[in-house]
Amino acid sequence: MTHTNHTPHTLNLPEGMTVAHCQTMADVRAHIDALDAVIVPLIAQRSGYVAQAARIKQSASQIVDEARIEFIVNRVSAQAEALGAPPQVLAATYRAMIAAFIEYERGEFARLRAAVPGTTTCETCGEPS
Repeated sequence: MTHTNHTPHTLNLPEGMTVAHCQTMADVRAHIDALDAVIVPLIAQRSGYVAQAARIKQSASQIVDEARIEFIVNRVSAQAEALGAPPQVLAATYRAMIAAFIEYERGEFARLRAAVPGTTTCETCGEPS
């Protein structure tokens, strides 16, 4: 089967963002690697906020908030659609990321509340001191 349409679909990216036309898989991979170099620090930053959520929440039952998860997935899916990106990819990506962060938050929640003999808890941040 021969493909006659070699033009990628149109994306509605914010000003200053483009998708370069690539000639080789090496070009594609180099651009994806460059994007990953931007995305990974943002996810790391997000983990800092998840860790704070573990500190702020008063009960382990607060860790999974289905309404919030659906709100986030719907929001990013709509953002993807507005940008011309596949919303199902963003929905699946965010569901997987949120599931992983839930496990991370559970671990942080438990770690922050683990009784360590001879320590006290900081009244300001709730962490053992």
